[in-house]
Amino acid sequence: MQLSQVDALDPRRPHWAAAVEAPSRDWIAARGCRRHARFLVDGDRKAPSLAHFELFDSRAECLAWIMANRRELTAHMPGATVHPVPLANWLLGMA
Repeated sequence: MQLSQVDALDPRRPHWAAAVEAPSRDWIAARGCRRHARFLVDGDRKAPSLAHFELFDSRAECLAWIMANRRELTAHMPGATVHPVPLANWLLGMA
């Protein structure tokens, strides 16, 4: 999903996304970033992104997706921990 489509989300329902934080400055998965830069995870490329991300209806679905794709996520984003976040909180900088 693209961020421009977030406006079309139903605000009465919670949405979850997989998020990651850069473990170091100029992290190999996001060149030029600062340490602790926040990204959502692109579901297709299994890489950090600010424009494309996978949405889930529940925390459990998001965790299941993370576990099912953990090998690719680790390969594309070394040193980072991927975790589920409520999308609204992440967009507001609270997650």
